[in-house]
Amino acid sequence: MKCPFCGKLNTRVVDSRPGKIEFEVRRRRECQECTERFTTYERVEQIPIMIVKKDNRREEFNRDKVLTGIKKACEKRAISIDQIEETVDMIERELRDTSECEIPSKIVGEKIIKALKKIDDVAYVRFASVYREFKDVADFIQELKGLIPEDCQPIEFGSIIKKKND
Repeated sequence: MKCPFCGKLNTRVVDSRPGKIEFEVRRRRECQECTERFTTYERVEQIPIMIVKKDNRREEFNRDKVLTGIKKACEKRAISIDQIEETVDMIERELRDTSECEIPSKIVGEKIIKALKKIDDVAYVRFASVYREFKDVADFIQELKGLIPEDCQPIEFGSIIKKKND
């Protein structure tokens, strides 16, 4: 393993333990040249999942693309990177559990939307607005209506009022 600090190949494993996700090993390494320590992750290479895009192009599933999209939706929200990573892990695991070699991009997008809806309403609407290609404010309002709790009743554009329990 090449040291990321000095570039030498003389490193040794100091500690190994299971990673956060299944089939992953976290290794703590130390460079024998510069004595710096760093962490590596090993994952079992799996059969690639092909994503079928809207125009029928096929593209290999890219975990980093999903991670980037979710991170962008969660910007400036109180959502930890660990929670985002767990969400991406869950989505990838669900896709692999289907045992399908080709999965439509629509399914991946809907899984992301479903996961974000559980985490944060704002992140959900941000992602949905891009994924579902909202054309105007009416599309946003329609999506937001689904987020208004049942015990709230819209009274005019943009404002809601709680119903009184009589």
